[in-house]
Amino acid sequence: MDERTAAIIEELRAENKRLKTELGRMNERIESLERENRQLREQLEKAQGAALRQAGLFRRDERGKVPPEQQKPPGRKSGHPGSYRQEPMQIDETVEVRLDTCPRCGGAVTDCRRLEQVIEEIPPLKPRVVRVITYSGRCQRCGEVRSRHPLQTSVSQGAAKVQLGPRALALAVCLNKVHGLTMRKTCACLRDLVGLRITAGGLSQAIARVAGRVKGLYEKLLEDIRGSPAVFADETSWWVGGPGWWLWAFTEPKTTVYRVDSSRGSIVVEDVLTDQFKGMLVSDCLSSYDPCDYAKHKCIAHHLRAIAKAMDLPGTDDKRYLGEWKTFFEAVILLYKIRNVLGEDDFADKRNRMEIWCDRLLARLDNQPGDASVKNRLSKQRKHLLGCLYEPHAEPTNNRAERALRPAVIARKLSCGNKTRRGRDCWQILASIGATCRQRMIDFVDYLAPQLPLTAQPG
Repeated sequence: MDERTAAIIEELRAENKRLKTELGRMNERIESLERENRQLREQLEKAQGAALRQAGLFRRDERGKVPPEQQKPPGRKSGHPGSYRQEPMQIDETVEVRLDTCPRCGGAVTDCRRLEQVIEEIPPLKPRVVRVITYSGRCQRCGEVRSRHPLQTSVSQGAAKVQLGPRALALAVCLNKVHGLTMRKTCACLRDLVGLRITAGGLSQAIARVAGRVKGLYEKLLEDIRGSPAVFADETSWWVGGPGWWLWAFTEPKTTVYRVDSSRGSIVVEDVLTDQFKGMLVSDCLSSYDPCDYAKHKCIAHHLRAIAKAMDLPGTDDKRYLGEWKTFFEAVILLYKIRNVLGEDDFADKRNRMEIWCDRLLARLDNQPGDASVKNRLSKQRKHLLGCLYEPHAEPTNNRAERALRPAVIARKLSCGNKTRRGRDCWQILASIGATCRQRMIDFVDYLAPQLPLTAQPG
């Protein structure tokens, strides 16, 4: 074989190798496009199905639901302490049922053992009806005056002279605004349980008057929130006679404030917290929180969900970069939990290492769509990724605010929100007081009832 032929053969071999490499790349690209095509088809089928299916205004997107195989089992984790009804602190009556003879045949009974139960029973309930006679007159110094009784919540006369007392009103508010019953169901419960008869319209007006009466308590809750070292905030869609409204929740361990507003912008956050707030704001990555000039921490649970979603993006085959971000945030949560176990210097050293780790991850080159998506998200929030390691009261996640919204979201399935702006004001005031009472382990009815008589000075 001459040199020319050998050179041609070698050239053909090199060309063949190059073509095989190119073919391998093309096959990988075809597989990637086929996967992307399948995913897009599935999304299209879901979108078309959702468009054909009737659904409620606030129906949850199917894509946001946790697959059955990933859902947590019901109940608490195995190994938790047993749960059972605790014996009440006070026993009102003790009844002894002796066993002197057999209840079947009347014969003698031996080897008797003492058995004990504690039974909690509700006695038959009926309203306590009080006829209150007051007088009006004229004082030479003060002008028109009238006498008042502690049960009076209104001075109405004539057709409106039959009124609900403070405790009855507080119970109605509890059922409607705290436990989420509709007006009609609240009326039905009051009728069936205690014999009070009231219309849905009458109850709505009565509850609105209660809200006006205790508005000072709501203002006090706002002051408490503004003085907290950390506040957790979240928002969801709402309805006030139509769509386009938002329900905001601002909460901390002892206080919750709801705000219904037509804006989803930073103006709401600044109006609620004002410049009095010197703590740390914990939230998701909604851009509405960015302009607010507060120390911030962004919810790690939201970051982890974004990472999981990015791992499924077409073309993101190498999961190592996203996996390291997941490990990083899990380490942040662990470091937050063991803060009290570590000394101050040891904790500060580990926190500095987390800062270096974070910067090193952000400095890496991103070659895949999922990597670029997560890196872009976290780069924008770099200043707020580790806020929980600087403020002990700022928890790593925003779960506290999401839990505060949950009762309202459940109630929204029945009502969508409020029909009027007056109803909106009423809801945010009374629901805030109810949620705060639950957090502080205060009986809502016992707390609200003393605020309602005309002789009381609420707030």
